[in-house]
Amino acid sequence: MREITRIPVCRRCLKAPQPLSAEFFCVSCRTPFLNAFPLDAEGRCALCRSGLRGFDAAYCFGAYEGVLRKLIHLYKYGRIKTLARPLGDLLAAALPRDQEWDALVPVPLHWRRQWKRGFNQSELLARTIARRTAIPVVKALRRKHATLTQAGLSNTNRRRNVAKAFFCKRPAAVAGKRILLIDDVMTTGSTAAACALALKRAGARKVALLTVARVDRRMDGARLLVSQSAALPSEALSEALLPAVLQSKVGGVF
Repeated sequence: MREITRIPVCRRCLKAPQPLSAEFFCVSCRTPFLNAFPLDAEGRCALCRSGLRGFDAAYCFGAYEGVLRKLIHLYKYGRIKTLARPLGDLLAAALPRDQEWDALVPVPLHWRRQWKRGFNQSELLARTIARRTAIPVVKALRRKHATLTQAGLSNTNRRRNVAKAFFCKRPAAVAGKRILLIDDVMTTGSTAAACALALKRAGARKVALLTVARVDRRMDGARLLVSQSAALPSEALSEALLPAVLQSKVGGVF
């Protein structure tokens, strides 16, 4: 035995996650794309142009894939609270250094879900960042009612599921402030948008989102292509790949 640790994950796996990289991405929400087609002249995606995002910017460390996804699942669903520190290190690496923040606000769980899990994963991550930066953690949000689990819902149903689910219980603590909203994963951004709206209604000057990981929709096309090509005979594989390659050059993945 070389070391004693409270984290049931080897050092190699903890160091395995890599930062998300993309040649094309939205300048506001940082959504990665295969090409520049979905972006306007200012580099913003359709949701940001329409104002549906709610938050002003979004930052994350890596893609919700592979080892990073397994670490987050072990932390959140396996209830390994000690993973908050290494995941917090990744969160800190994604923190924009050229901006200042007045408060860290964790995305809240409904009290029943927090009681069942035993902790709020977003709050532990926020406190990890607070220890590094001295930015105070403000538990300003409350979830008014229990919502369905977002996993498995469509984008539209995700937005409906969390619409008006949050309210700001401490408006004086966020009014006029620059707020950094903390969560573990960004999927479609629906939860963060609902939280940002509640904070802005309470007077927050700016709300940005910081997460450990985000779902990379570019991966969906790759997985679909692999699954389809696996069922094809070898002589038909090149013909099947050609339309997908051409599509990737003219259309974006959202």
